[in-house]
This record gives sequence, structure tokens and C-alpha cells, in this order.
Amino acid sequence: MVVRVFVASCSGFVAIKKKQQDVVRFLEANKIEFEEVDITMSEEQRQWMYKNIPPEKKPAQGNPLPPQIFNGDRYCGDYDSFFESKESNTVFSFLGLKPRPASTGLHLKGQLTQSKAAGP
Repeated sequence: MVVRVFVASCSGFVAIKKKQQDVVRFLEANKIEFEEVDITMSEEQRQWMYKNIPPEKKPAQGNPLPPQIFNGDRYCGDYDSFFESKESNTVFSFLGLKPRPASTGLHLKGQLTQSKAAGP
């Protein structure tokens, strides 16, 4: 399965654009394979996204806003859930992926972390 990030390329909201960029940059920096799905270009994809977000995760009013993250057909969460997982170093679990060995280094919280000690 591949991680899919549902985005809106034509969003007029700066906050949404920044959140989308944050998710995409993190995935790219950590070499996590993903597909970006633009819901402004495909009504079918937008409806699929809306339909596959669990009811308890949908806002009380209106439609869920991008970015929304899936692994295959499994809903992972929205930006807030992604951010929480990033802060607690549980992104791989959040995305439904197997954790990578810590020695490969992950870009978490804006910095490179490694488990191997540097030199004697």
C-alpha cells in the first residue's frame, strides 16, 4: 500500500497550503513513498476522500479540509493527527508503516536525529 495525501492545489487559505507543504516535505525528507492526490482536479477523488473518512473524524459542520492522509484505503488522519504523531515520534505507526531502523536518521521536529553515537 502507498501513503496518499489528499491536497487542494487551489486553496485560497494560506494555513491549508502550509499544512499540506509540511506533510509533503516531511514525507520527502524521510524518503517515504507517497502519492499526492489533488481533490480540486477530480470530483471523484474528492468524493472518495469524504466517503472514506470515518464519521467520528469528520467536522461537526462542513467537509473535512486537506490535507487528509490515507495508507491505501485505510484512513490515517488529518494534519493535526499527523503533527501529533510527528511530535511524539510515532509517524510510521500513524502511517501504518513498519518503523525504519533508527540508525538511518529521521528528520523529526525539523532536525536530523540518529541513534548511533558520533565517535568515541
